[in-house]
Amino acid sequence: MPNTVEYYLSRGFDRKAAEYYAGGRKKITGVTANDDYTLTLTFDNGEKRILDMKPSLKKGTVFESFADIDNFKRVYLDDMGSVAWDIDPNVDSNDVWNNKVDICPDSCYMDSKPLKGE
Repeated sequence: MPNTVEYYLSRGFDRKAAEYYAGGRKKITGVTANDDYTLTLTFDNGEKRILDMKPSLKKGTVFESFADIDNFKRVYLDDMGSVAWDIDPNVDSNDVWNNKVDICPDSCYMDSKPLKGE
């Protein structure tokens, strides 16, 4: 019964996650930061989606420093295919692991909305 919505529901996943995993995991192939603190994400199935980051940019969170639009626009895909930002752009996050903030592709997909007109 693996790879079905029912299988994932039986393992404790909520419906949204069960439907996502049953449909197959997606890889992010591109990310662009927008002026309204959203990200335009392109996935390996050709789909484009919008992820609204505004709720995550609150004071006291790991994303707080990215409320500055210049910092927000330093987004990139890391070598694991996650959406990422370096806290200090002058430090190599491959050498200093705690310099990077990232979001896994699965969360990016499930928390984003399809781009209108796509």
